[in-house]
Amino acid sequence: MPMHSRRSLLGLALAATLCACSTTLPPAASAPATTPRLIVLVAIDGLPMRQVTGYRDQLAEDGFARFLDHGRWFSDAHYAHGHTVTAAGHSVMLTGAYPQRSGIISNEWRDPATGAPVYNTGDTAYTYLDNPTAPLSGTSPRNLKVETLGDVLRTRSPASKVIGISGKDRGAILPAGHKGTAYMYMGETGQFSSSTYYMATLPAWVKDFNAAKPADAFFKRAWAPLLPESAYARSVPDGQPWQYAGGNGNRLPAIVGDKMDGPGPRFYGNLLASPFGDELTLAFARAAVTNEKLGRRGVQDILSVSLSSHDYVNHAFGPESRLSHDHLLHLDRHLQAFFRFLDQEVGAGNYVLALTADHGFTDTPEWAATQGRDAGRFASAPSLALVNTALAARFGVDKLGRDFSGAGLLLNDKLAAEKGLNFADVQAAARDELLKLPGVETVFTREQLLGNDTSTPYLDAMRKSFDPTRAAQLQIVLKRNWIFSYRSGGSSHGSPYENDNHVPLLFWGPGYVGQGEVKTPVQIADLAPTLAAIAGLPAPAQAQGRDLGLKP
Repeated sequence: MPMHSRRSLLGLALAATLCACSTTLPPAASAPATTPRLIVLVAIDGLPMRQVTGYRDQLAEDGFARFLDHGRWFSDAHYAHGHTVTAAGHSVMLTGAYPQRSGIISNEWRDPATGAPVYNTGDTAYTYLDNPTAPLSGTSPRNLKVETLGDVLRTRSPASKVIGISGKDRGAILPAGHKGTAYMYMGETGQFSSSTYYMATLPAWVKDFNAAKPADAFFKRAWAPLLPESAYARSVPDGQPWQYAGGNGNRLPAIVGDKMDGPGPRFYGNLLASPFGDELTLAFARAAVTNEKLGRRGVQDILSVSLSSHDYVNHAFGPESRLSHDHLLHLDRHLQAFFRFLDQEVGAGNYVLALTADHGFTDTPEWAATQGRDAGRFASAPSLALVNTALAARFGVDKLGRDFSGAGLLLNDKLAAEKGLNFADVQAAARDELLKLPGVETVFTREQLLGNDTSTPYLDAMRKSFDPTRAAQLQIVLKRNWIFSYRSGGSSHGSPYENDNHVPLLFWGPGYVGQGEVKTPVQIADLAPTLAAIAGLPAPAQAQGRDLGLKP
């Protein structure tokens, strides 16, 4: 086997033995250079800050605790935009720009002119390499209107490498920016691939990684609780009726691939909703660091790794669940092994780590209701039908509401004009009907979102999520503990409330970022300007955040 292939598989061996790692603290770094050779961003999809601090006593000593005990961390960090979803969060991290500037208003939306569906990283001009490309697949950063920190770096230093890796296409593509390279997990094949936007063919090391079929090594593996049963008393037990029972089931231990004859698309998809999805992603990240020689080529590089599994787990079972609790602990151990790998491969003192999340999570409504909260699910299809019925009764025109789009209701302004209707009247009537629906807190019009009112609650947050060329005319804010939901179980996110916007913002890098907790409120839009200052680079041009001044 070639040496680069053996190195590609090193990550799997390390991950499989992470529980046997020594318990030594991060190695002391020698005096750092003026700027770090490698900047590493770790994004945990769907991780609320309350889980990091709530389970702090059960963390390993060198995963999340590396930041909490030896780094600089912000305990009051929030997204300031209102529609807190995966693509929007990932677009903010390394641009410092909110969706009002970046154009990434949601994971998917409807074209206001045609009503056609748009995917945030969809681009039919490009296809996946060595893998099928379904309609609306994420293949390029075309829809991202602003530059990333990696774009700034590669403009100044074309020899630098900027690599984004994730279980989701949007988690890889958006942080990698326009001039980086994105690799994403293929749920049908269990491989990691890229698209023709970035290259004509995959590098040899990626082909070798895929040829070894590392995802297959997890077939029939058991996801078992990491700690004794008594350690999970603070979380909700398995097997609740509101916990999604498909996929890998809703009880631990869970066998990934149970009742399947062999690895296939269903198994590869289910892998992401388990600790093994992150383990596999970090194995690929190790292979990238080793084979691309990141941080060891005399120029500065950026690596972004977005770990998707926690989001899948929280969607299925809720952040209050024992399954989510245990998944976080497994993730913590995987991070510990990855950080120690970086210490050995790149050298402590040669790189800076930053860790954040794209959004937090709302508790499952059915569980929240048992705690005495007003909670529920807002179903889009029946809600659209009710609004359209009311509008038809008033104006005599069917289907004036096209569909829900992102965080809003897209109205058919062209149809209204064709029928001689005053669109302002249609918009006002639609808003009134939305406000009658269960779970709706408020609804903002396009005019409000384009105005300068800063006193109305939630308006500024929704304004930061509003790109007038892409967003629906009416933007909806649900009540606390309510979620947009397409199924009867599990939970979600997307609100302007703390449960969805309060996320980790953690840094580590001896000599670069200092140590200790910072309680001052900050925004995740501050991450890109802060990393830019550490790297000795200007902040991305459209950044709305500020440098947090972390240098000791």
